[in-house]
Amino acid sequence: MFEVEKNIVKALKNVYDPEIPVNIYDLGLIYEIKVDEESKVEVTMTLTAPNCPMADDLLDDVHNSVTDVPGVTDVTVKLTFEPEWNKDMMTEEAKLELGFL
Repeated sequence: MFEVEKNIVKALKNVYDPEIPVNIYDLGLIYEIKVDEESKVEVTMTLTAPNCPMADDLLDDVHNSVTDVPGVTDVTVKLTFEPEWNKDMMTEEAKLELGFL
């Protein structure tokens, strides 16, 4: 199970919000990744803003990227705005890339 989760994170690090030059994982948009015994995956994520014009594309990109991970049998992507995203959720690398450090 751990190997699948590690590969999911790698896949998510290849998904970018077209308006921000940092991947969605390092941006802190991925709140939770659950993998069950049958390798069904549930990803809970948010967006930088509720009115993000790229929301549908990002959700599709997450779904498709995780679906392509070897061993994954099914993917559900859940969108939430609780808690609301803020820049403190970003990794240090993302903050550096965006000039917050």
